[in-house]
This record gives sequence, C-alpha cells and structure tokens, in this order.
Amino acid sequence: MIQRRSVLTHSASLAALATLPVGALAQGRKDAIVLAMALEPSPGLDPTGGAASSIGEVTLYNIFETLTKINPDGSVTPLLAESWEVSPDLTTYTFKLRRGVKFHNGEPFNAQTVKFAFDRAGGEKSTNKDKRTFANLTTRVVDDHTVVLLTKEIDPDFPFLLGQATAVIVEPKSADTNMTRPVGTGPYVLENWIKGSSITLKKWDGYRNAAAIKLSRATFRFISDPAAQVAALLAGDVDAFPRVTPRSVAQFKGNPRFQVIVSGSRAKTILAINNGRKPFNDVRVRRAIAMAIDRKAVIQGAGDGYGAPIGSHYAPSAPGYVDTTGINPYNPDKARALLKEAGITTPLEVTITLPPPPYARQGGEVIASELAKVGIVAKLQNVEWAQWLSNVYGAKNYDMTIISHVEPFDLGNFAKPDYYWNYHSEKFNTLYAKYKTTANAKERTKLLGDLQRLIAEDCVHAFLYQPQWVTVANRNVRGLWKDMPIFVNDLSAMSWA
Repeated sequence: MIQRRSVLTHSASLAALATLPVGALAQGRKDAIVLAMALEPSPGLDPTGGAASSIGEVTLYNIFETLTKINPDGSVTPLLAESWEVSPDLTTYTFKLRRGVKFHNGEPFNAQTVKFAFDRAGGEKSTNKDKRTFANLTTRVVDDHTVVLLTKEIDPDFPFLLGQATAVIVEPKSADTNMTRPVGTGPYVLENWIKGSSITLKKWDGYRNAAAIKLSRATFRFISDPAAQVAALLAGDVDAFPRVTPRSVAQFKGNPRFQVIVSGSRAKTILAINNGRKPFNDVRVRRAIAMAIDRKAVIQGAGDGYGAPIGSHYAPSAPGYVDTTGINPYNPDKARALLKEAGITTPLEVTITLPPPPYARQGGEVIASELAKVGIVAKLQNVEWAQWLSNVYGAKNYDMTIISHVEPFDLGNFAKPDYYWNYHSEKFNTLYAKYKTTANAKERTKLLGDLQRLIAEDCVHAFLYQPQWVTVANRNVRGLWKDMPIFVNDLSAMSWA
C-alpha cells in the first residue's frame, strides 16, 4: 500500500511552500509547473510492475530513464545509450553506454545494471507487462560501458520498445521499493505523494545535465471529472492538461490565455470482450455486438469527434496498417440475425465495466443505447481505476469493458495465454511467431496485415476508434508534445516563455 503522506522527508521551507494554493504556484513561480492527469498511477510508481499508462506519465524520462528515447514524432534517439549497432539479421544489438551516470542513491549506471534490469524484467517473478519481450532477450556485458542484447524475436522497432516505460533501467539495491520510493537516473526525484490528490517531483541537482533543466518542481494533480478539469484550467490552478477530456476543448480554443494542441496517437479504444465467458466465447455473439455499434456515433459521444474508426487492434497512422473496418461493419439487422443463429434468446443481459476516464463513461452510454436496439441490455458498472486493474485486468472478472490500449506495438497481447481478454488462438500464435522471426521487410508487412485481418475476423473485441488526444495549457508553457506515440510528460523539455 502507498502511504497518504509523503514518502520523503520535507524541509520546513518545503512544507511551508506546500501550504500555498496550487493556483499561486502555477501563476507565481515560473520555474515550477502544475500538470493534471485524469488517472492516478496505480498500484505505484514502478512502470516495470504495473500495466497502467499513468505510471509512465509521471515517471518516464523524469525519474526513470531508458537506453533509448522516443520523441514526439516517433523517432528514437540515444538516452542512457550513446549509440548502438544492429546486426544484419536484426538479432544482435550492441549498445555503447553513457559514462559518468549515477542513480539518485549514488550508485553507478553501467552495463551490469542494464543486465540486471532486463534479466529482472524477463524473469520468472516479473510482473512487467512486456515480460515476453525481455524473456526472449539475452543480455551480455562486454565491459562497463558496452552491452550486447541478443533477441530471439526479430523486431525492427526494438529500439522503440527500449524507450518505453517497461524498459526503464532500475538500480539493484532499490528495485524492490520503486513502487513507493522510485530511484532512477532521471532529472527529477519524488518529493511528495498525497494519495488521491497529487504527486510532486523536484529537480535533482545531481543530474548529469542539470543546468539544462528549466523547471525546479512539477506537480501532477489527478482530476477525472470533466467539469472539474475545466474549472481547474480556467482558475489557473493547472498550467497544462495533456489528454484532457475533449468535450471541454471548445471553450478554450478562442481564449487567448490558452493553447490547444490536438495530437495524433497510436492508441486503440476498444470494447474489450471476455472471450472466455459464455456466450462471448461464440464468435457470432461477438460479431453481433460489434455490428450493433456505430463507431462514428461512439467517436462523437465518447471523444467529441476526435478519432478515426478501426476494425482491428491497429491504428491507421501505424506502418503496415490495413483497413479492416469492413469486416464487422455497422449492421443492426445482421447483428440480430447472428444472435438468433447463435441461439441467443433476447433480451441478453450483459455488464459493461467502465473505468473512470470520460471516454469510457461517455462511450458506455452510447454503446448501451445501441446494443439495446438489437436486444442486448447492458448494465453499466462504474468502477475506480484500482478496481478495474484488480478485477478486470487481474482477475478477468467482467463481460465487457471500454479501454484505450495506448502502446504502439502490442499485437503480442493476443498471444498471451493469461491475458485478460481470454483469447486463445493457435492460428494467431503461429502467425505471430512467424512474424516475430521473419527478417524480410516485405514478408513482415504481409504477415502484419494477416494478423490484423485474423483478429478482425475472430472479432476478439468490438474495435472502436483511434483517439486523438487534446492538450490544453497556459499559452506560455513551452515544450509540450505535439504528437503522442506514447504517453509521457517529458519535464526536461518544458519551460516557461
């Protein structure tokens, strides 16, 4: 459990500062910033130990660092690595590591810590959601500043994967307590966590490039209610709200106090279906659910028009995308016929479990209305994020749920035997294994298309849309990401004009 009080000791001056209204900090101290998030990190601040993207939103590139860094345009550049070389068959990566880097606890960063971090991520006790990637990895130490990674799975995007939150380099002595006392090599350390309210990071003076870091302090406030999000921005209590609820955007577009940034994404918003629970284990029932839903209506109702329809678990902006929206198109009459064919007596009563994000709660209303038209009565069950992670993601105790999967390259989830969808397909597993061991670019692209079509034909879920994320911020905040290939708030790039 995470304590409500700070996990670090405060000085008297910092304690006094904490009593000031957040708005005063936002407006008065131009070397500090207040950001807002819809969801609080859960279960803690170790991105290698939890699936929630909100963990990386606070910690990635701020507290923890990775060998590579993902940029807003999706390109990958060195971070803890200075450079790397790749073998022609894409199975061997040789990384030259940055020298003179230390962790917040004073321990050195070197090839041994890289090996520890990746061995731990792929180990038997690992709870890393990308455990498969690291389990297929062999890490060899050449010297303190050179490490070789041998991978059984071929992936041209491997350097990108090494820049994600699940690939952060952790320090051996502190690894087990990173949930509450995170120790990394980044420019910020945890100052305070007021459970249910906010997290504050402060600049670490021991950072190797501390002079280039403009913000001395950053506070992340947690505001899930759309009306409260708007109020906090208008009051000046929040300086920037990345991924704010789109419904609130219109009133900020004409206001000279604010900047509005509409970002592309690689996310997939889906009505996830528990394939292991009757009657959803029948593909005809899943197809009926999908065909009962007008994706464009969901985009309007859940995302206020910010999004593009998808027919599989792959975003239109991603390389190798094929259009599968015609495989299970909106067709209520066909949906009714499929339910009858499957022997379903209507009304069919189901439960849709909804986590806190407004896109889920708003989308649930739209989808329930559409399902009702084909004889499916959906009870909407609102839960908090911790409940969703425990009961849906962990225990697989649900019928359906609405969620955005934000990782760009996550088709491998469909090959995980214990993943929360309960989808099991030998055909998919064989095809995915072939994709992951094929080096030829043309053949890989073909296999990628086959994977997308197979998921759509199996109608694993009702695939809804690729969202666009909207950031509303004080007009003088600089360094906010234009596009969001991953969810991150890179404080090192931020400053005040």
